[in-house]
Amino acid sequence: MDPDCAVKVMEGVASVLKGLPSEQLERLLLAIEGLTETETDPERREFLEAFPYACGLIEVA
Repeated sequence: MDPDCAVKVMEGVASVLKGLPSEQLERLLLAIEGLTETETDPERREFLEAFPYACGLIEVA
């Protein structure tokens, strides 16, 4: 995928996810956490770990 297109897609996804009601966002984050815990592929696990931060769903502490 073209890098510029990938960035636009990620920004669009992030925008939609940030607009979720708080209870839905919490369920999404819990689902991502569950997927991360069970993922055996290191690259996919790294992606899942970084996804909420990359989308701005969780602030970096």
